[in-house]
Amino acid sequence: MTTVETAATAPARSVPRSGWLVVAGKEFADHVLSLRFFVLLIVLGLAAGIPLFLATERIHELASEVSGAQAVFLALFIIGPQDVSIFGLDVSVQGFIGLAAPLLGIAFAFDAVNGERAQGTLPRLVAQPIHRDDVINGKFVASLAAITLVLLSVVLLISGFGLLRLGIVPAWSEVFRLLVWFVVTIAYVAVWLAFGLLLSVVVHRAATAALIGFGVWMGIAMFGRFVLNLLLGAIAPVTDSTAIDRALGLYQLHAFVLRLLPTTLYSEASSVLLNPSLTGTNTPATLGELTQAQQQIPSLLSLDQSLLLVWPHVVALVALTVICFAIGYIQFMRQEVRA
Repeated sequence: MTTVETAATAPARSVPRSGWLVVAGKEFADHVLSLRFFVLLIVLGLAAGIPLFLATERIHELASEVSGAQAVFLALFIIGPQDVSIFGLDVSVQGFIGLAAPLLGIAFAFDAVNGERAQGTLPRLVAQPIHRDDVINGKFVASLAAITLVLLSVVLLISGFGLLRLGIVPAWSEVFRLLVWFVVTIAYVAVWLAFGLLLSVVVHRAATAALIGFGVWMGIAMFGRFVLNLLLGAIAPVTDSTAIDRALGLYQLHAFVLRLLPTTLYSEASSVLLNPSLTGTNTPATLGELTQAQQQIPSLLSLDQSLLLVWPHVVALVALTVICFAIGYIQFMRQEVRA
């Protein structure tokens, strides 16, 4: 048999269409069995549990005072302890989850690609009968699934605490609000996961990628608003002598700049979804709108009305995730994996 005939009769190499599922399944199993998974679960559980424990008495008092009112169960997530202040941060369950949850995204992704490269397993991985992009797609999906599992465990733990310790039973409307808030929280963490994956692609050393990732998280989550408020106060200050129309314009400018931070987007979206009494996130643009806002009768928004308010925030978080993932995807597809 000639060489040409041998090549013609050789079986074609099978490339499964769902190669990313194979990679994702293997990566997910590695994540949930790793020490990192349990450490992060404990860290996030403590981050959510400590403010809840400190606010127990206050929530219990408020629950007894407003027994029968709507959205009492959601108070578990938005009420913090009194007379406790930590660097001006929001000391509530939603505040601490917003602060600590990005760690999950960075911790599960900072060594996703450069770790394989450092161990010399990346060439063998891409040599498998799968498409090359199945590797990065599968790693992203697996990390997001592991993060979802961690967050779901923490939310169920908090809900169980409210049911057993405080005797607060959620209404169906509150359950649906929690589900939507949970999805938005996943979208928020996905931004940091895509950012960590991007670092793992463009930075060849895992330790360097981790330092950059955690440094950016600390700079944005802990000091971002403080630095931006400082700069805005110097560039466009609002004083007592500022005219009301000009002051409203400056406040809108400040709000726009602060919303460039993903932490601000998530904080505003989370507050509106967990607190149906919040009827807006924007500063009134004119004196007439300010007067209307002051004369507004307090009421509770339905879930679809709250979702309508935070829809731009959700779209912005998804867009940030797509941008970070797309840059990492393109860089990974162009890289030489044999080096």
